[in-house]
Amino acid sequence: VQLQASGGGLVQAGGSLRLSCVASMTTFRIHAMAWYRQAPGKEREVVASITSTGSPSYVDFVKGRFTITRDDDKKTVSLQMTNLNVNDTAVYYCNKYIGPVVWGQGTQVTVSR
Repeated sequence: VQLQASGGGLVQAGGSLRLSCVASMTTFRIHAMAWYRQAPGKEREVVASITSTGSPSYVDFVKGRFTITRDDDKKTVSLQMTNLNVNDTAVYYCNKYIGPVVWGQGTQVTVSR
């Protein structure tokens, strides 16, 4: 299984980014998926998840700013991020929401003041 995240970059506070993740899982469509992030010196945390039927959930600190979607035909899960702030700076990963598999390299998001 491979999880390839992309779309990160350097953005000013208040800006937007769209992350995408392609999963090489043949069973992709049956799994709830999630976006996680890990900031320097901190543990990895989930920021958004989406069920196999497309119902999203968000942690409080991204509600109203982030939107998670999935495309089962393309085996892709995306994260649209708006109104970014410096606290969103982290490496972002996608993975299964339950029973994460081997982690990919993630994609770096850096938000400047």
